[in-house]
Amino acid sequence: MSYFTPTIVLLKEGTDSSQGKGHLLSNIDACTEIVNTLKSTLGPRGMDKLITNDRGKSTVTNDGATVMRLLDVVHPAVQTLVDIAMSQDSEVGDGTTSVVVLAGEILEQSRSFIKENVHPQTLIKAFRKACFKCRERIKEIAIESNVKDEKQWNSMLKKCASTAMNSKLIAGHKDAFSDMVVQAVRSLDPEFPEVDLIGIKKVGGGAMEESFLVNENAEIRIKDPKEYQKIVEAEWELIYEKLEKIVDSGANIVLSGLPIGDLATQYFADRDIFCAGRVEEGDMKRLSVITGKQIQSTTNGFTSEMVGECELMEEKQIGSERYNIFTGFEKQGSTTIILRGGAEQFLAESERSLHDAIMVVHRAMMNSKALEIIPRQISQNAGFDSVDIMNKLRKGHFEKPKENIWMGVDIENEGVCDTMKSFVWEPSLMKLNMLSASTDAACLVLSVDETVKSPSLQDNNKISMEGRK
Repeated sequence: MSYFTPTIVLLKEGTDSSQGKGHLLSNIDACTEIVNTLKSTLGPRGMDKLITNDRGKSTVTNDGATVMRLLDVVHPAVQTLVDIAMSQDSEVGDGTTSVVVLAGEILEQSRSFIKENVHPQTLIKAFRKACFKCRERIKEIAIESNVKDEKQWNSMLKKCASTAMNSKLIAGHKDAFSDMVVQAVRSLDPEFPEVDLIGIKKVGGGAMEESFLVNENAEIRIKDPKEYQKIVEAEWELIYEKLEKIVDSGANIVLSGLPIGDLATQYFADRDIFCAGRVEEGDMKRLSVITGKQIQSTTNGFTSEMVGECELMEEKQIGSERYNIFTGFEKQGSTTIILRGGAEQFLAESERSLHDAIMVVHRAMMNSKALEIIPRQISQNAGFDSVDIMNKLRKGHFEKPKENIWMGVDIENEGVCDTMKSFVWEPSLMKLNMLSASTDAACLVLSVDETVKSPSLQDNNKISMEGRK
């Protein structure tokens, strides 16, 4: 007597599943495809990408994290590369393109082994061991930044900032901007250096050379507050009571993240008190930190001890906007860079470039064949003979490993040079994080032996409709 073996259904209808060597090679192909799109942006002579989203907004950038984010990737394996780019950007600020390109090259080097049926776990073990050795080597050759002389310390930090801006649109003005970046980062509280306390304001019009640093904080003043419904008589008494508490505290400048109504504006104006509403949250936070006072959410119990102090507040016309600039604080810990330029897209890319430089300086103060893809791609993007450059690098590092420890690509003279003497400096943390993130991402892709894709809501509806027929 025979029985039919019952069919066991674990996944709902419409679920797609793929596995095996072909599936793994397909994931590697997808990752390689996104790397090929991104790698032309690497290095000082890297190209820019023009990306237009579904709303028609265009962005011109060569920042790796921005490109990966705007590409709106849906492939699950490629999403891993997007995640490491975002992680590198938030952790270090620079090296986002390098980390993706390196991860892609590790996967590309794995392709031939996968085809020869080498087990992925064998490759993962080897890659992790190689990453460990690379990290140890970086720690060995890293130079401690224990410079005691103030000028030398500033000079070293400026070189780090300049290196981060070499591949950006603002590379032609890197000397001026590196000075601003170093001043801005060094003004932060050394015990709690939050880069969010450095503001960047984009003002259209003017030349890039007109950008400048405000050593405290700047915020855009609201122009014409919207008219509000007249306050009923019952509310007036409460409003005046709150206003009187502010006046009695001795404050002569009142800032609010919310709109300030006409009644309060006139009340303050009659008593020579300046007020501004709709101040951005970041500006309020920076003012709070630099004055050492808390942002108040109520006037209950409000006293003069809660009022911050500054020596001067001046209103300044910059481009088509009027800015209120606060200076002269007892505690230094916040700055604002006023970024000038023409096109909105140029300003946006310049802001991203400054963010990278700020993060590099911040981290500098705080703290295999696959690897050849970095100098090789930098050479190719600069239009050089990458084969010749790589041969010179290999020869130099092999024949005199100690003397040529800092040998790298010379962008200016189409050859190789001592990158230490050429001031191509970066925090070791950036390289350590890049190695770990790229290796982890590549190993993650290699460790996936099956991908299960659940049907979308539209697919479910389609299956349901077909079942009713």
